[in-house]
Amino acid sequence: MRTDLGLITEPMNRFTATTAATSHPRWMTHVLIAAAIYNLVWGGWVVLRPMDLFDITGIDRPIYPGIWQCVGMIVGVYGVGYAIAARDPYRHWPIVLVGFLGKTFGPLGMAYQWLVLPPGAPGRLPMEWAIVNLTNDLIWWVPFGMILFQAFKSFSAPAAVGEAESVSRLNEQFRSQQGATIAELSRNQSVLVVFLRHSGCTFCREALQDLREQRERIEAMGTAIVLVHMGDNESSRAFFEAYGLGDVHRISDPDCRLYRGYELGRGRVGQLFGLSVFWRGFKCAILNRHGVGKLGGDGFQMPGAFLVRDNQIVRAFRHQTAASRPDYCSVADPAIRSTSVEPSSP
Repeated sequence: MRTDLGLITEPMNRFTATTAATSHPRWMTHVLIAAAIYNLVWGGWVVLRPMDLFDITGIDRPIYPGIWQCVGMIVGVYGVGYAIAARDPYRHWPIVLVGFLGKTFGPLGMAYQWLVLPPGAPGRLPMEWAIVNLTNDLIWWVPFGMILFQAFKSFSAPAAVGEAESVSRLNEQFRSQQGATIAELSRNQSVLVVFLRHSGCTFCREALQDLREQRERIEAMGTAIVLVHMGDNESSRAFFEAYGLGDVHRISDPDCRLYRGYELGRGRVGQLFGLSVFWRGFKCAILNRHGVGKLGGDGFQMPGAFLVRDNQIVRAFRHQTAASRPDYCSVADPAIRSTSVEPSSP
């Protein structure tokens, strides 16, 4: 079923972007400094007093405590890395990633101990040992994951960022592979302008399939179709031809100036990675066989569909999530007077 989100003319959210890769929220620095202090203290404790944790948890002392002290040394060295990353979390994201992986594999190893090894088996750690996973690993999952997410979002942003420009002016500047602008096309007929996500996105591929199926009805209304994408027109030609849309007007917008002009922002976590998005993505990619591909553009960019006439937006559908699925015929129908039309079922 298609998501019943309706068509809206109000902007959902303004485009916001980081103006520089090194600009980051202060909380990231505080988290990494806290992680650095914790690791240095914990690592120093294990190096200087290697038997304490075994005595507290009731485990027999190791024959070779030097091996356990090496673990403390490694944890302490991680602390030095976190202190370095705290100065610029976006630039030093690999340090955060390595730490995040360590904090993931530790609890997985503990889970293996308890789910696979039988009680009393040699080497099976007592439940009291889980406190180490809690303080060393689990409490850091969310902040470290958020730092990595924001770092990826920052680095994947288009090179040219700034304030949104006038839609009418942008419509006159960008030309399709056939040399026409949205402004020129919209003077003689209504134009359905469809903004796509990156070409590797399964929802982008589903949108192209929908457009191929609805194209005859849309054009019968006297409405032309213009596709706006973030790739290069020439190199992406085969991609659009595979959906029977090679002859449709398409506009390349790698810097997402048109996207911003039409007030299509970059998605939030819930809009891109929510449970409903994952479920729809699974059905779209696997069950419906649209598949996925290599990231080709800003993976956080949200899509949308607009009806333009005389260089003015007449109707707008701004996706509430990446998985939203508009009825393009409803958006494209110039006979519909209202600016809010409910999408129909597929």
